Amino acid sequence: QVQLVESGGGLVQAGGSLRLSCVASGNIFTIRDMGWHRQAPGKERELVASISDINRPNYANSAKGRFTISRDNAKNTMYLELDSLKPDDTAVYYCNAQILTSAWSWPNDYWGQGTQVTVSS
Repeated sequence: QVQLVESGGGLVQAGGSLRLSCVASGNIFTIRDMGWHRQAPGKERELVASISDINRPNYANSAKGRFTISRDNAKNTMYLELDSLKPDDTAVYYCNAQILTSAWSWPNDYWGQGTQVTVSS
């Protein structure tokens, strides 16, 4: 069993900051790519940022210059620093990871339950 648990969401005023965390636990051999996605009410889920197992980040245009993704492989943890937040950033933020449970398994996609980020104007 593998679990991803997000934390760090909340209510913040426009221009404020939040730091999201995603901890992976369970039967983990190794974690490949990880990413943060978000889904606003009435909209499709979208990729915000991703990071490879060698710490190469990739950002959606909406996140560039404001959000910073990072990971700590020793702790099986990924972070998303949200700065200069806007009301349009309001959404449920989900973490996602490609995880191998053994040296002989294929990577499977796992998702967390989401954490709410609300930005007031």
